[in-house]
Amino acid sequence: MRIISGKFRRKSIFPPKNFRARPTTDVAKESLFNIIENNFDIESVKVLDLFGGTGSISFEFASRDCPQITCIELNFHHFNFIKNTAKELKIEHQLSVIKTNAFTFLNYVTEPYDIIFADPPYDLKELPLLPDLIFSKNILLPDGIFILEHSKNYNFSEHNHFRYLKTYGSVNFSFFGNLDE
Repeated sequence: MRIISGKFRRKSIFPPKNFRARPTTDVAKESLFNIIENNFDIESVKVLDLFGGTGSISFEFASRDCPQITCIELNFHHFNFIKNTAKELKIEHQLSVIKTNAFTFLNYVTEPYDIIFADPPYDLKELPLLPDLIFSKNILLPDGIFILEHSKNYNFSEHNHFRYLKTYGSVNFSFFGNLDE
């Protein structure tokens, strides 16, 4: 796994061999961040990274000088890997890693975010519930975006907050936003 751009560009990060997380592919990640950078000033946004996994998305935001990233990861080994890598990169002031279930976190969070990214396990039975949960909690700022990574087995085009879908090989990103007033 490598960081695509920013101050840590081309830095390789090596999760342990027995890691169960599936990092977002480099091609998909690069395309995703092109979209994000064309729509947001990353140096002034607040990001929530649900289902942190390897921390790949959080590290990309930090590398691009995002000032405030909250990464949620339940798995103890993944949580420690993300936390230790953040310490090694000296980005603990930017990246807050919380060890908890993403759904538990969403039940209690009240602060709003500019960008919410979720990359749950593709076979997670609650995956289709995430858009409704995010919008019911009112934690996405008015001009914010919720990005859900998922397999081709899901179609969110009928969701009233759905904006568009981008596909990169087997990686699908559904983009959601608040309704225009």
